[in-house]
Amino acid sequence: MSGTTTAAAGLRRRAAGAGVLVVLCVSLLLVAVDATVLHVAVPAVTEDLRPGAIELLWIVDTYPLVCASLLILFGTLGDRVGRRRVLLLGYTLFGVASALAAFAPSAQVLILARGLLGVGGAMIMPATLSILRQVFPDRRERALAIGIWSAVAAVGAAVGPLLGGFLLEHFWWGSVFLVNIPLMLVSLPVGRLLLPESRGTAKGPWDVIGALMAAAGLFAVVLAVKRLGGGELGVFTVVPLVVGAVLLVLFVRRQRRRTYPLVDLRMFGRPAFSTSVGCIVLAMLALVGLELIAAQYLQLVLGLSPLETGLRLLPLTFAAMAAGLAGAKLLRRFGPRRMVCGGFCLTAVAVLTLTAMGQSDNPGLLLCGFVLLGFGLETTLFAAYESMLSEAPPEQAGGAAAIGETSYQLGAGIGIALLGSVMNAAYAPGLSSVPGVPASASASAGHSLGEAYEVAAQLGGPVGVALRRAARDCFVHGLHVTLLVSAGLLLLGAVMALRLPRTMQCEMPAAEVELPAPREVAESRVSV
Repeated sequence: MSGTTTAAAGLRRRAAGAGVLVVLCVSLLLVAVDATVLHVAVPAVTEDLRPGAIELLWIVDTYPLVCASLLILFGTLGDRVGRRRVLLLGYTLFGVASALAAFAPSAQVLILARGLLGVGGAMIMPATLSILRQVFPDRRERALAIGIWSAVAAVGAAVGPLLGGFLLEHFWWGSVFLVNIPLMLVSLPVGRLLLPESRGTAKGPWDVIGALMAAAGLFAVVLAVKRLGGGELGVFTVVPLVVGAVLLVLFVRRQRRRTYPLVDLRMFGRPAFSTSVGCIVLAMLALVGLELIAAQYLQLVLGLSPLETGLRLLPLTFAAMAAGLAGAKLLRRFGPRRMVCGGFCLTAVAVLTLTAMGQSDNPGLLLCGFVLLGFGLETTLFAAYESMLSEAPPEQAGGAAAIGETSYQLGAGIGIALLGSVMNAAYAPGLSSVPGVPASASASAGHSLGEAYEVAAQLGGPVGVALRRAARDCFVHGLHVTLLVSAGLLLLGAVMALRLPRTMQCEMPAAEVELPAPREVAESRVSV
């Protein structure tokens, strides 16, 4: 009888855990979609609100800047005051900010709304991972949950532009934000009903000054990295980079001196934790930089439309989804070391395969390369996230999740800056000696392939044709160089992964988180 009771309790726990996972994945899907859905709406926003060049830049960049800079602040706050509470507050703010963005009457209001969306996203993202860490204390179950979580993240990144394009064909640009509200209206009460409250056991006051130092430092660094990615190297890039680096160094020194630190830096003393964080940075560095360059190649060299480009990149997303769903089984069989190392090596093979891309379309080659790229990178990211969370103490789950998400954002920014710089360095010199092209025109054409096409159209005649052909040749050459550099970085990641544990330790936890039962719903509705 007792065995039957235990089995029934286990089934109820798994059912409740599945409900929690669904709620958290919907949360993540919204945040992931919102990070990319605006990109296709920029022309419509520009036509309606008439923003200046600086305002348009801030409309696009405010969300990722604010979100990346506040992850550690809200991740550690959740450890103190309750992760469920912070998550539900994030839901509320995200819904309100979405409505404000949808009906923004001016560029300034839209920038404000995008900033509030970034705050809401920073509250939601680390909370989803830290609650998963608590709800699934058994590592095998947690690995499966994280695999589903990462597959949903891959879907969100791909769905954003496609959903935005669909909405813009039928509605006004504000609809790309308004779509968030119904989902948030459902997620908020369901989250209150199903999600358990959990918090860390840290003592002492929350380090408000340290949290603000980390937020300001990360904001400045991410801003500088984004400007570097845009090819801007001036005082407004160097100053934020220096100020941000100084603030982060001071933050680290402050945490080491405090009796009750905001982030326990001793976690970085664990090889598996620090190595996993480094692998996340390298994986995102490769993914975002390559996606950006691949999109330019498909549109500007092969002449595909934005929709056709999105469809060509879909196999990458489907492969990433498959890797996320199969990740738990692969991790149990191969262990973190071989899985992360193998994922990096598979991605390097994919990148080297793509060096065969030329000026003519080769759908089979692109399909093979993108499938290998998506599967390899998602395998790496999944195993690195799982190892990082498993190495972190349960009471530091929010801080660990925030560190992982911050690494993700920084890796993406550094990838655009680094691989974009490599691309420009390999592309521009070849345009300096095109016969008949003035030096000023060559300099303008060297900024980007799109600008080279504009200059060629202005020149016209045989000179314009020659410049256009030379620009395409130089871009393909730069693409090959960039892919080789990326392959080298991926192999460096494979070597780094050798510090990870060989096997997946699956010891049973001492205690499990109590999930709210139906009869406890009324009592569990803590005010948020």
